[in-house]
Amino acid sequence: MGVLPVFRDAGPEDVPQVVALVERAYRGEASRAGWTTEAELLDGQRTDEREIRELVQGHDSRIRLAFLDGVLVACVRIDRGSGYGYVGMVSVEPTRQRDGLGRQLLTEAERVIVDELGLDRARMTVIGQRVELIAWYGRRGYLPTGEREPFPYGEPRNGLPRRSDLYFEVLEKRLR
Repeated sequence: MGVLPVFRDAGPEDVPQVVALVERAYRGEASRAGWTTEAELLDGQRTDEREIRELVQGHDSRIRLAFLDGVLVACVRIDRGSGYGYVGMVSVEPTRQRDGLGRQLLTEAERVIVDELGLDRARMTVIGQRVELIAWYGRRGYLPTGEREPFPYGEPRNGLPRRSDLYFEVLEKRLR
């Protein structure tokens, strides 16, 4: 991709735009325009204004935004974990998901983890049934740790599962 996005941290004024982008990237018909949809696995919401506001205003969390020509096209959650930076909610506008923005977003998240948080590992969780997405992250150096985390069934704030066998695969990458 020839055009580099402009990155910045989200502020409270960005919350509605971030929620809308994350929802388009993961759920419903709009998400089917891209390849990272969770629509086959989950209905309902992916996030809400309360969660995004908490992340934006949190001491150990942030949402990093990516803009092209002044338009929000991608975002990523970055949290300080215990000895690692957590990368989550990687969201790219569905119609732009084959433009290289995901790679650029991950590179920026990794830069923040190393340069601003002073950490040398990145971790993430991905729904285990999303084999193609786990392979994509694997090509970027994120490898399974062998750990799994349970899916939060019964918490509609995290979506409405369409199947009963969901879990999260924990992936990790050494950054230096």
